[in-house]
Amino acid sequence: MKRTVFLIDMESFYVSIEKSFYPESRGKPTVVSGDPKRRSGVILAACPIAKKYGIQTAERLWEAQQKCSDLIIIKPKMETYMKVSVHITDILYRFTDLVEPYSIDEQFVDVTGCLHAYESVDALAEMIQETILAETGVFARIGIGDNKLLAKMACDRFAKKRKEGRFTLRKEDVPVHMWPLPIRSLFGVSTRMERHFHNMAIRTIGHLAQSPLERLKKKWGIPGHVLWLSANGHDDSPLAELTADGEAKGIGHAMTLPRDYDSFTEIKVILLELCEEVASRARQSKQLGETIQVFARGANYEQPFSFLRQRPLPQPSHYSLDLYEVAVSLFQQFWSGQPIRQIGVTLTKLSSDRARQLSLFEVDTGRKEQIGRTMDTINNKFGKASIIRAVSMTAAGQAKERAKKIGGHYK
Repeated sequence: MKRTVFLIDMESFYVSIEKSFYPESRGKPTVVSGDPKRRSGVILAACPIAKKYGIQTAERLWEAQQKCSDLIIIKPKMETYMKVSVHITDILYRFTDLVEPYSIDEQFVDVTGCLHAYESVDALAEMIQETILAETGVFARIGIGDNKLLAKMACDRFAKKRKEGRFTLRKEDVPVHMWPLPIRSLFGVSTRMERHFHNMAIRTIGHLAQSPLERLKKKWGIPGHVLWLSANGHDDSPLAELTADGEAKGIGHAMTLPRDYDSFTEIKVILLELCEEVASRARQSKQLGETIQVFARGANYEQPFSFLRQRPLPQPSHYSLDLYEVAVSLFQQFWSGQPIRQIGVTLTKLSSDRARQLSLFEVDTGRKEQIGRTMDTINNKFGKASIIRAVSMTAAGQAKERAKKIGGHYK
């Protein structure tokens, strides 16, 4: 049986939700944007009317205001958007049990096994659109294909340009619809890769598809082979199953600082807060980590500076101060002293905390466990940051402010 996969993408997701709360914004150019006073004045979503002015996602708010002086600006409510996204996932599970959330506003579904219950593939897609619109007020575009790649290409390159918001791209249609597209349109091709392809006289997806495979493998190895397969419409990747015991490769948290941090004393406060966040998430997922990664990026764009380094812990742990001790030492070793704009901590090489190797030299493991679990219980019951380290109350601390946010934006 031919496989049928949908990529369901919500049109102007954040703005569509907000327009239901702000009737005065209907029919007017509207954007959802972060707070410009905290370096987050970036367009997160723009309605179709705003896009007609040339306003694009990820551009600076002040630039968008120059294009449209009467632009309606709404601050994001990430908690609301996440709830609607989960609701949409629940809707999709009514049609099939093969659902893979790809992002907050995109989800893959494999409908191969349920097509017999519907008049046609298009009829099922239309029913999904109508259900999502009726229950959430958001219009969904649907790309239909034999695999995830073709569904994604069908949605991004064709469905979004059609009034009905649907398009089907089968393997046999790849030469007609995909090959004439510029090479940058192929999923997985970055701006840098596009330049490399242009230097090789490969300017369209068709050029790549018809290039000698050995030439691509010789230059890029496996990635070159994968892109050649993609250009020919091949993709055997299954939908990722949602399970409670997901096999995460790491648990990390990063943040963009509200101002430049150039004092090691202040940076240590942020490192401690990040380690608290990562350790709490590790405990909740019942996992220990063996290695700490620290990432930092400088604030000077003209003289870019960044590093990503890792170091093993003395023993597997999910206790914040164990993580913090190694993270601080790692950061201090590789920091050049330049002001920092972004910083992150990741715990990797995870394993279950249900069984662990005891150390003859670690005598307070049980006490650490109890402290961590107690802090988790208090914060879960009374709200995030109900109990925090004293240094987080200093000017450098961001824990209380981050507790008000989801995904870097206010709830």
